[in-house]
Amino acid sequence: MPHRAPLIALGNPGRNFATAICNPALIPVKFTHPCAEDREPGRGFVDARAALRYIWGIKLLSQPRLPRRVSQFPASIVEPWRLSVAPMLDWTDSICRQVHRRLSRHALLYTEMVTSAALVRGGARHLLRFDPVEHPVALQLGGSDPVELAQAVRMGADEGYSEINLNVGCPSDRVQSGSFGAVLMKSPELVGDCLGAMRAATRAEITVKCRIGVDDQDPEQALPALLDAARGAGVKRVIVHARKAWLQGLSPKENREVPPLDYALVERMLSAYPDLKLCLNGGIATLDQAEDLLSRGFAGVMIGRAAYHQPVDILASADRRIFGQPTTDADPVAVAHDMRPVIAGHLARGGRLIGATRHILGLFAGQPGARAWRRALSEMPNGTMADFDALLDGLTQRRAA
Repeated sequence: MPHRAPLIALGNPGRNFATAICNPALIPVKFTHPCAEDREPGRGFVDARAALRYIWGIKLLSQPRLPRRVSQFPASIVEPWRLSVAPMLDWTDSICRQVHRRLSRHALLYTEMVTSAALVRGGARHLLRFDPVEHPVALQLGGSDPVELAQAVRMGADEGYSEINLNVGCPSDRVQSGSFGAVLMKSPELVGDCLGAMRAATRAEITVKCRIGVDDQDPEQALPALLDAARGAGVKRVIVHARKAWLQGLSPKENREVPPLDYALVERMLSAYPDLKLCLNGGIATLDQAEDLLSRGFAGVMIGRAAYHQPVDILASADRRIFGQPTTDADPVAVAHDMRPVIAGHLARGGRLIGATRHILGLFAGQPGARAWRRALSEMPNGTMADFDALLDGLTQRRAA
């Protein structure tokens, strides 16, 4: 009967690593994933060489644990996640985030989802660029390969992101074809492996955003399984979109609206997982609603489309109402003027005016003149700074009248 080596758990990455590579008797050997000592044997690597490839892939031994420019959340604001703006593909780019930051100094902002493959295999490091004014800002990654995600995490942390988030909630066909996003709700063990690798690669905070289940999954089982995986990987904060996702038959837009919200299920997880900070996402459209949910024990609320289409309603008073800061509410006219150098820079780089001004179409939503503002911006998609300056002058004159 062939010799079988004992199971070696790398709960502390690298702790037993040297023993394994220096002792041929330990091959073959099974390794469990870092931060997964409590998992049953047989779920880890098939042999020592696979484990070594994994460890070298995330460069635990060859890279310093703290990246050069990893940023921490500001010491004066310990919980920016109390209110966050959701990552939204094609919407929450750097210019959008700079608009939102001028409305709230403290709300946590997220990038659009960036795939680990685009960064690691495609060399698209430009997707990580942001302006320091955006802090606190988090990077959202999409992917399902632990080694590749760890490499992407190091790239993101090196750029200075305060938090790096794993997307386990997007249901689009494009994302499913890459075997990541909401489809990962079916593979909580893989999610745990990904999160463990991401945490091992950086000291930036690692979080995960998920659904309560997909397709025919029972959310009462699917959500706890995901939370168990996140907790087992050492993750401390999870953002839950309180809807199931249907991977077939519904568009991404329909998946944001058709599956019913189940806040009660997520609220029950507060007592079941007291060691996790649970933030709620989905269907939150007002700051009053956000305040109510925070009062019920959620660590934070994440708002998406409402924050984009009615940014002043959600963000202008957030520093005062959500973060308790003794500040005056942000002025949308001042924000429009403050965005001028950002828009000028966008044009200087060859961008179209509408590429920047689309993010302020809703700046005066619900206020007199909002329709005229939207129409004026929409009618000059290829306008110049002189066109935008004329619009700003009109805002100033109307205020003075």
